[in-house]
Parts: sequence; structure tokens; C-alpha cells
Amino acid sequence: MSPPLPRFPFQWTLNPGYRQKAAYGPRQSAVLNRENLEAARRCISAWPGYKPTPLVELPGLAGALQIDRLWYKNEAERFGLRSFKPLGGAYAVQQCLLREVAARTGRDDVDPRELLDGTHKAIVSQVTVTAATDGNHGRSVAWGARMFGCRCVIYINEAVTVAREEAIAAYGAEVRRNPGSYDDAVREAFAVARRESWHVIPDTPGAEVGDSAAVTAARDVTQGYAVMAAEILDQLEGGPLPTHVFLQAGVGGMAAAVCGTLWEALGDARPQTILVEPEQCACWLASLDKQTPTAITGDTDSFMSGLACGEVSRLAWEILQPEAAEMIALSDAAAAETMRLLAEGLDGDPPLVAGESGVAGVAALIALAQDADAGGGVGFGDDARVLVIGSEGATDEAMYEQVVGRPWREVAA
Repeated sequence: MSPPLPRFPFQWTLNPGYRQKAAYGPRQSAVLNRENLEAARRCISAWPGYKPTPLVELPGLAGALQIDRLWYKNEAERFGLRSFKPLGGAYAVQQCLLREVAARTGRDDVDPRELLDGTHKAIVSQVTVTAATDGNHGRSVAWGARMFGCRCVIYINEAVTVAREEAIAAYGAEVRRNPGSYDDAVREAFAVARRESWHVIPDTPGAEVGDSAAVTAARDVTQGYAVMAAEILDQLEGGPLPTHVFLQAGVGGMAAAVCGTLWEALGDARPQTILVEPEQCACWLASLDKQTPTAITGDTDSFMSGLACGEVSRLAWEILQPEAAEMIALSDAAAAETMRLLAEGLDGDPPLVAGESGVAGVAALIALAQDADAGGGVGFGDDARVLVIGSEGATDEAMYEQVVGRPWREVAA
């Protein structure tokens, strides 16, 4: 018999702006639409090593939570980068380079494969892309820059571990550590890019402020992430659909991509979206509660480093403000405990290698399933069919082993 599930304290709020029967309208289509998603899918599926990541069912954990079904989209080995991030950052790099080649050649029919085969190497090698990151986004941008052959400079903040810094540098990027928080690194990346005529590839709220090229790149990132949601729809085809989806918020790019894709594709049959973030940087909780984008200041560093940000993306806001039904903010301790729980597997479930940010959706599910008040607001009961995104694996191997007590390869074996 399995031990009882842990109980996690958490903050939550229902979204007063949520409209369950709302249509996917022009505000949402301007950020993410089916045509752009299909374009992203054609590009990404042509990259070396592409394959859909697994959608794993966890009946043991579902039974312990007293729900009907639980699906876990396992991004632990996406392109060998161990997170979903290559779908967004590297795709935005490719789109940026396609626009640059078109501008310099006067062609409007540049084929994405021409970047992969080096046709435009002379042009591409003169381009510099940059981004700020807590780890995974910068690694994705650096990987994309190496794949296509351009220069890359990545800004990190003081709290980013040396292991994550080295993982970015391994793809040939120049990594610059900036004093202060993630949001400070964002501002520095934009400031230097303006001076040096570089191209920012943002996973950030700063993209929407007075920089049309960065807004376009931020949309590209979101559209790349949406490929993951398209894979999920393929994997669920012919079977029951989820009633609830738990999505890591961060600045909101991934959450908006998954939420928007399910909303547009499924209409009234879509699941209710529940957002998750660390309690010390709960900018989405504050923003949805006030119904306006609200920044969180002070110390926003979190063990869930990929979600440690103090401002919401204005692009993601267009999708998540009307569509997120509930917001949950969790402690770092909840994430660490959930990493250990998934590594063990519960009642026959396969052991899963899940990193600090990757477990946030599962941790929030465990918390909500044991709280009738929080769950009641979104119709959560024993008939719930839940989708969660395992957004990263062991992106910091030393950190993973320290928390779980075993190397990730041993858990994955």
C-alpha cells in the first residue's frame, strides 16, 4: 500500500475574468492561430532528431488522487535538451534568420531548409541573436543558433546555477552573467541589442514594449511551443479528452500556447485551464485577481527557476486573462517533494525524471485534489480527466541528484 500523498499549502484565486463559453476570437488569433501553428509544425518536424515526446498515462497517481484519468506530457528528452523550450526559442531563431535572409536577398520565398543546408551561411553568420534566461530558454536559443549558424549571446542573472550556465555555453553561446534578477537580465539584453543591432529572441514580457521585431519573435516562440499541444491532440485522438489542464505560468508563453491551441481546436469541449507558479513570484495570481497585468517586485528567485519571473507577458495575457479558470501559487518545497514522488512512481506508474519547473503542474494537482474549496470552483471531482505538462527533465543534473537522492540516469533506467 502506498503512503498517503503529501499535502501542500498553496494560494489560489478563481479568475473573475474567466468566461467558460467564450469563443476563440481575434485577440487570441493575433497571438496564436492554426495557420501559424501548421507553419511552425512543418519547420520543426524537419529538424534533425525531431519526434513527438511521449504522453504518459499515470493510473497509480490518478487513483491516489481519486480522479478518473491523468496524462503527463513528458518533455524530459526533447531534442536532447531535456525541456520543451527548443520548440520556441530555436523556432524563433529560425524565423528571425528567414526574415533577415529575405531582407538581404530581396526574396520572399526563402525555404526554411535553406538554413539547415547552409545555403545562406554568409548572411546568417553575420547575425547575432540574444536572450535573457533562467536556463532552458537560453539553452534553446543557443542550440538553434548553432543549428543554423549565427552568433548567440545569452544573459543570465545571479541566481542561475553554474551547471545551467555551462549547459548554455556548450552550444557555442557567449554567456554574460548580469547583476540582479531575471527581469534585470531581460532589460540588459534589450538595451545591448538596441546598441549593437542584435536580434532579441524573447520569452519575456519586455518584448511587447515598443519593439515590433521583438513582438514578432515573441509570437514565434509561442507558436513553436504550440507544436507540443498539437502533438497532444494527436495522441489523444479517438479517446476521452481532458476536463482540466494544469499549466506552468512563468511569463506565460507555454501556458498561452497550450491553452490557446486547445481552445481553438476543441471549442466548448476544451479543458478548464489552471495556471501554476511559485508563491514568491506570483505575478499571474496578482494580475488575474486585479484583472490587469501586475508586476511583482523584490526577491523573485525560486527553486522552480524556469518560473521565476515578476511580470506577465502581454501577449500571453490576451489568451490567459479570459481563459484561465484558476490560479495556484505553490512553495518551492512542494516542487522538491513532487520530484521525489515522480521519481519513485506510484502504484505501478513508471518512474519519471522531472525537473524543478517540470513538476509544478503535478504539485498543483496534488494540492487542489485534496482541497474541496479550491477544487470546487473549477468543477474538480472524481470524474476529472487531467492533463499536465512535464516541461523539463534533469536540466541541472547535480541539482536533480541532490533533491531526488539518485542520478537521473538511474531513475530513467
